[in-house]
Amino acid sequence: MAMRLLEEFKNVDPKTPGSWPWLIKIAAFFAIFIAVVAIGAVVDWQGQWESLQGIKHEESQLRETFLVKKKEAINLDIIKKQLIETQQSFGALLKQLPSKSEMDALLTDINQAGLGRGLQFDLFRPGTEVATGVFTEQPISIRVTGNYDDLGKFSSDISQLPRIVTLNDISIAPGSGGVLSMDAIAKTYRYLDEDELAAQKKATKPAGAKK
Repeated sequence: MAMRLLEEFKNVDPKTPGSWPWLIKIAAFFAIFIAVVAIGAVVDWQGQWESLQGIKHEESQLRETFLVKKKEAINLDIIKKQLIETQQSFGALLKQLPSKSEMDALLTDINQAGLGRGLQFDLFRPGTEVATGVFTEQPISIRVTGNYDDLGKFSSDISQLPRIVTLNDISIAPGSGGVLSMDAIAKTYRYLDEDELAAQKKATKPAGAKK
């Protein structure tokens, strides 16, 4: 059958398709039909192929955007957690700062810490408060006399007070009777109350600024 069809193809004249044998005509018809279908499919599928490529590209961009947003969301959760931890730490630190009404009691605690160790205060003079932001620094000039161990224990007691107190500019010199004399600047801090903050803000406002 295939040899017969091949022989007939050799004997046909392409210029006179009307005289072709029916077998050749049928084969030609199927060939033309398949070619038309193939060309139509290619032309139709090309648009769909381009559309598919565009969808894939859009999907890739959306995936990248999703990953970026997901990373930002994770970082935001971390930042929120750190902010909460910072606020908690700040709150704990703030509790270690006395208010204005508690300053007198704190000064008494410092004085009692020295007397409790058998030290003698030759000087205990609170200085002028210095405002630093939302806090004030209260310097206290002190001079105490006693033996070495008691001076060391006094310094340790100061560091363990429930309120923040630091000893600065410490100077120790031998005194009379075999005792030591220690000069230092004790510094404590307190937070400004709302009225003080408002007054500070008003004082720092540029002249002519609107209220």
